[in-house]
Amino acid sequence: MQHVRNTLRAALNLAVREGLIESNPTRHIEIRGYQRPYAKIWTEGRVEQWEQTGERPAVALWTARHLSTFLDSVVDDPLFALWWLAGLRGLRRGELCGLRWEAVGLDQQVLFVERNRTTAGYRIVEGDPKTAAGQRPVALDRHTVKVLRQHRQHQRDQRARRIAAGKPWFDSGYVFTRPDGLPINPNYATTRFRKLADRSGLPPVRLHDLRHGAASLAHEAGADLKTLQDLLGHSSILVTADTYTSVLPATQQHCADATAKLVLAAARRTRKKIKNKARRNRPPNKTGAPAAAGSQDITERQLRGQNSPAPSPTVAAPERHPRDTHRPKGSVKVKGPTRVSAGQASYDLVRPKGLEPLTF
Repeated sequence: MQHVRNTLRAALNLAVREGLIESNPTRHIEIRGYQRPYAKIWTEGRVEQWEQTGERPAVALWTARHLSTFLDSVVDDPLFALWWLAGLRGLRRGELCGLRWEAVGLDQQVLFVERNRTTAGYRIVEGDPKTAAGQRPVALDRHTVKVLRQHRQHQRDQRARRIAAGKPWFDSGYVFTRPDGLPINPNYATTRFRKLADRSGLPPVRLHDLRHGAASLAHEAGADLKTLQDLLGHSSILVTADTYTSVLPATQQHCADATAKLVLAAARRTRKKIKNKARRNRPPNKTGAPAAAGSQDITERQLRGQNSPAPSPTVAAPERHPRDTHRPKGSVKVKGPTRVSAGQASYDLVRPKGLEPLTF
């Protein structure tokens, strides 16, 4: 429904610009409850549920093992190179059907996405890629280059056989062609892939799901989001992150192992720190008897030699700090009753200072 509304709104907006209608009536239409389907990996549990109930996710992805099994089963198919590029390089169906040999550099190990060949009903439409960022170079590995070389040789052999048999051959220049050399119909690629996927016995996916899977497999192999954006031809990295990169089980396992390793390493460091601190705060062992002072002096004298002078006696540490001078070093006197001398009057004890009796 969301796709239908967007298509209708775009058409009516064009009618408004052409002056056919005054306003777009679809601008007030809201479709609630719509959620974009996210890709789900074909895990063992989902495969068992699909085999029992026949239910499948709206967008499903093959794992690397599934993709390898499928490619092994279609290695003799004339469009094997198309399935290979879709599963490993993530090209769109229209980009694959519109690919020409002049845009493929096998020696340079690169191809350039320049055209898009798709359908509108029963009519084939060919033009520029879906977005401006869709015109992009796509790097090729050595094995992919080998697959394309074999496909080109197969196409040349097919051309020679048709010419020898007196049948027409059209040098269209497209990479993926029909037996007569004309480019294939994009709908034929979709139908052919569905039949081959059913024959392989694998859980079902769409042809466009191979594009999702290629992005997820490249992400698992270590490609960052910016590299994936350039590979897939997205104008925004948010589309790459939200739609085309699903986390595979192997990536989840690696993340789980790394997280557990980080936490366990922190716990080991904490326990080691606690043990070291407890060892430093442990009191010394006092079970052994102290050695006699005389025997220690004799031992030291033997180590220095018989003729060496004896060391000066060790000065005992002061009982008080040297700066502690506000108190005398004498013995502490205990206060007691005041003593009165024989020649001192008793009233002198209480007479204030300065009021002594005058004497002449």
